[in-house]
Amino acid sequence: MEYKNIEASQLSMTQLMLPTHSNFSGFIHGGYVLSLMDQVAFACASKHSGNYCVTASVNKVDFLNPIEVGDLLTLKASINYTGRTSMVVGLRVESENIKSGVTKHCNSSYFTMVAKNKDGKSEAVPGLILNSEDSIRRFARSMNYQKQAKQRRENFNILEFKLEDHLQKMENQNASIELG
Repeated sequence: MEYKNIEASQLSMTQLMLPTHSNFSGFIHGGYVLSLMDQVAFACASKHSGNYCVTASVNKVDFLNPIEVGDLLTLKASINYTGRTSMVVGLRVESENIKSGVTKHCNSSYFTMVAKNKDGKSEAVPGLILNSEDSIRRFARSMNYQKQAKQRRENFNILEFKLEDHLQKMENQNASIELG
């Protein structure tokens, strides 16, 4: 089996935020940032695997600080975990005010990417060489996330859903149940 250093596929991209990227509040549109994140995750995963990759899932995107027009946005990507055909790409997004030099952490997220061969079939990916405590921590965290995601899928099987098991749980929620 082949293994690669994490550093071999790490990359970053910096882009100037323009007025055309802003929303009605005058800040950079979250959807635009997500699109950039997906591009960087694709590039990082493709670089590691040697194949084109597709996005399988995105784990929690919290927008921590607004991004302003005129800021430099830097997206940093690194492979945190490798499965058989999938990889978890860790992303960190920072904005920098060009005039003041102040840098803000805007969000972090984890994209699960799957390598595909020329026929569109999932392709095995090289493993990761874990050479620091930080790399082992990130790999372990991704292992836990993968396990939890599988458990969530298994615990809430739509074919086994029983309405009566959930109605009482919904009593104190902001919903009105009006079955006809």
